[in-house]
Amino acid sequence: MNRVYVCSCFGITDKQVKEHAAAGACTPRQIASATKAGTDCGSCVRTIQGILGRGACPRRELLEKGDATAVLAAETERAPALAEAA
Repeated sequence: MNRVYVCSCFGITDKQVKEHAAAGACTPRQIASATKAGTDCGSCVRTIQGILGRGACPRRELLEKGDATAVLAAETERAPALAEAA
């Protein structure tokens, strides 16, 4: 198994970032909240952005529609999945 480290400060791999993205994290800030990646030296933030890409983000779509209640509900549902992926 070949590990590709995205964040050397906290030992976060590309696989972990992808798992959090699959669980609903769609911004570097959400990845940082779940893993701390990008919160120390910050050199991995662009790599994380590259992994996340510009795909659909359900949270962003809800915010653009002005449905803050749905965003909060989605975050509450997503929290256990992100904790398991960490």
